[in-house]
Amino acid sequence: MANRPVTLTFLGASGTVTGSKFLVTIGERKVLLDAGVFQGEKEWRALNWADFPVDPATIDAVVLTHAHTDHVSYLPALVRDGFSGPVWATEGTRQLAEIVLRDAGRLQEEQAEQAKREGWSKHEEPKPLFTVEDVERTLPLFRTIDFDEDVDLGEGLTGRWTRAAHILGSASVRLELPETSVLFSGDLGRHDHPLLKPRGTPQGATYVLCESTYGDREHPEPELAHEPMAQAISRTIDRGGLVVIPAFAIDRTQAVLRALVQLMREDRIPRVPVVVDSPMALRVLDVYRDESLGELREDITVDDFTDLPQLIEARTGDESRALNRRFDPMIIIASSGMAEGGRVLHHLARLLPDKRNCVILTGFQAKGTRGRDLEDGARSVKINGHHIRVRAEIVRSNEFSVHGDATDLIDWLRDLDQEPETVFIVHGEKEVAEAFGDRIADELDWTAVVPRYGEVVSLIPGSADPPDLDVDRPEPPDRGEEPKE
Repeated sequence: MANRPVTLTFLGASGTVTGSKFLVTIGERKVLLDAGVFQGEKEWRALNWADFPVDPATIDAVVLTHAHTDHVSYLPALVRDGFSGPVWATEGTRQLAEIVLRDAGRLQEEQAEQAKREGWSKHEEPKPLFTVEDVERTLPLFRTIDFDEDVDLGEGLTGRWTRAAHILGSASVRLELPETSVLFSGDLGRHDHPLLKPRGTPQGATYVLCESTYGDREHPEPELAHEPMAQAISRTIDRGGLVVIPAFAIDRTQAVLRALVQLMREDRIPRVPVVVDSPMALRVLDVYRDESLGELREDITVDDFTDLPQLIEARTGDESRALNRRFDPMIIIASSGMAEGGRVLHHLARLLPDKRNCVILTGFQAKGTRGRDLEDGARSVKINGHHIRVRAEIVRSNEFSVHGDATDLIDWLRDLDQEPETVFIVHGEKEVAEAFGDRIADELDWTAVVPRYGEVVSLIPGSADPPDLDVDRPEPPDRGEEPKE
């Protein structure tokens, strides 16, 4: 591998939070770090449908940090277009990715069919981004690894996965090459995850990619845990309303359930029915029950997020639709967390127009998503071609984010055993990433750069930078008006 050019190309999560894709090229060999879809603003989502900047058939391997959709859900599209190499991941990530990808393939097909049937797509023949068949061709490619063990990825390339405590199975990934090394933080958890063992400290590297989702802010440390959520639930139930909690199926639903168990045990909220209306979240719950993974904190058991007086599991479509006939006070947890798809949409369409009801947002809402529109006070949102009036109370609960805040991220960098040549700030909205880069420069006195989408850099210190990849870069939207569906 000596004397061969080694480059890094930023094909996602650069100038935006989602779409994680970073291409490491060693001579003719190509290894892709993560393979996620873009979410949020329309300009970025359009890239999901564009031709991939390099031929997927020429990619030798994919290395995954974790199973969130913006890190794994482009895999079936790569396979459809010719990728056939191994997909390296932890066992927890493999199990969760299987659930995520099968659910995504089904939703892609259903949404394309619905758009065609109801005529709300601008395309005469709307197509899914990928199909269930593409997913089934993807799953056999997974190869699992253990945390904190060197893995020979072939041709002198070694990978090592270190616990990131973001979601079950999540890791930071370090790639070692004969002449250089690169460390990708993946999504980093907070200093105290509510369910999982704490994150580890990876070995440092010549170059570091660090996420910056919350790079310009600090998470509050309330005196009384989940108090805003408890108050919102109590006043909603008092006025006869229903509570809807959009939540990601992985980790977020389980953390919300744990909070509700705590609040009911402490008599801080009424003991009303709690509905998990997400077959995917319920399948994920089964993975969390797998003790052989060894990822839960020592002081946590499954009862801590399932021991509710009235827990309703809506696994089938009929069970979900039956909830539309109920108006008694209850708490409904459904995906997706940014209200971009899934069963939460029909609950929002039904309940948003009634001021007795409440929507509790439990995590980061990317620009251009319905969740962000609700957070920003939108008077209406568009769901399946219809504009829905927003009269329900909208509450933001900051305690559920399992992304590290700015101090968590700085601490992770500071703990590395060497100063990198460059820290590339990724997975952040442009202004946030730039603010975090300034903090790195001020506090650590390190070189920090916010890369552009399509930018190519050399990973051999002192060598000339290669030209950028010839790709279309989305222009940022007018900040006065977010793009809509």
